[in-house]
Amino acid sequence: MSHRTVMTPEATWMARWAGALLCLVVAAIHVVDQGGITTTRDPYYVGVAYHVLEIAAVVAAVLLLVGLVRPGWLLAAGVAIGPLLGYILSRGPGLPDYSDDIGNWTEPLGLVSLAVEGALLLLAVPLFVRSLRRRTY
Repeated sequence: MSHRTVMTPEATWMARWAGALLCLVVAAIHVVDQGGITTTRDPYYVGVAYHVLEIAAVVAAVLLLVGLVRPGWLLAAGVAIGPLLGYILSRGPGLPDYSDDIGNWTEPLGLVSLAVEGALLLLAVPLFVRSLRRRTY
């Protein structure tokens, strides 16, 4: 006898709402960190990456809310992984023309961002994998 966990439609809906909310929080954190929606951080490529992340986070939230779960969870996982990697690289070895944050592991907004992105990653990856096992899109 198999003991598979079956998510009810209500649980699935709640997970999608939670994922959408976490995506929007990731976007909001990065808007605050860059100094506003119309500001682009220096160096320029980091600022562009922030804008791409913010747009991707909003798109992922919309996909999840309209029921396109497979692309929504995949993009949500990317929204979580991208800034996690950026945090590690910018605080560790640094990035080209960007060494201001090397060693700055305990920046409060960065820690909040890590917590939100970690929660999003823990939610998105298993639900994306689950969506691959199902034939529904």
